[in-house]
Amino acid sequence: MNLNLIKLQIVELLHKHRKITTVAEELGLKQPTVTYHLKNLEQQLGEKLFESRMDKMILTESGKAFLHYAVKINALAAEAERVVKEFNNAGRGTLKIGASYVPATYILPQILGQFGEQHPGTTISLSVKPSPVIKEMLVNHEIDLGILSTESFYVPTLHSQSLCEDELVLVFAPTHEFAAQTRLSPSEIASAHFILHDMESSTRQLTNKWFERSGVTPRAHILLDSLEAIKQSLMGGRHVSFISRLAVEDEVARGKLMMRTIPDYNFQRHIFYSYNRDRHYSPLIGLFIDLIRTIRI
Repeated sequence: MNLNLIKLQIVELLHKHRKITTVAEELGLKQPTVTYHLKNLEQQLGEKLFESRMDKMILTESGKAFLHYAVKINALAAEAERVVKEFNNAGRGTLKIGASYVPATYILPQILGQFGEQHPGTTISLSVKPSPVIKEMLVNHEIDLGILSTESFYVPTLHSQSLCEDELVLVFAPTHEFAAQTRLSPSEIASAHFILHDMESSTRQLTNKWFERSGVTPRAHILLDSLEAIKQSLMGGRHVSFISRLAVEDEVARGKLMMRTIPDYNFQRHIFYSYNRDRHYSPLIGLFIDLIRTIRI
């Protein structure tokens, strides 16, 4: 069976754009050529991968299963081409990094600047996504290296190592009623006006676990998907939230926010670096990891 790369690219792009005309434009092909490759692939597989609905091409269940592998193969092919080209460009290359919000905002800026000075021929791209998304991007070979804040995890294809602990703390304004208390109970915290993080974030997942294990639920809460928006809201004095210690150290030092240890908090979250064991471990990845391990966090 001849599953050439153009057919796999068509499947991935057609799922992305939903229209054959758009796929043809992106690949520099004529529309009948794209249609021919798709029909030929479906004949080879003996399964229909797409069906037309309201002028849009939608994956069938068989198509969804095939797409999973097409995405991985396309990513590996792109990586192989990039790695080979880097051998012809001494001192140059591209490093694709994915990071969750806390390390992307409070750790990586210093490291990216320093790495750029040491290796001026290198192009670095940074994708900022929630930790679960970064893991998926690593598995699918979409990035070279992930820097993520999360609980310990095990994925067979990923190598991961902790850089430092990323502790969650209870945060509020100096004008909040909690400011006068040194010890707080779970029920007192649950009675406060709580700000919750987006459901995809590891902070929200740990917050939910703490509430569940403590046997309490927040009495009133609002939902925000931006850490900076949460911190600004906390400064208003009415709300509290669980936030990474790394993310609020500056505001606490300047007296704009206060933090307390979360009672009965038995979870461990760390900043990890992670890469796919099956991905080419280029010198650039090694150099970046060497640098990030020397930074005092």
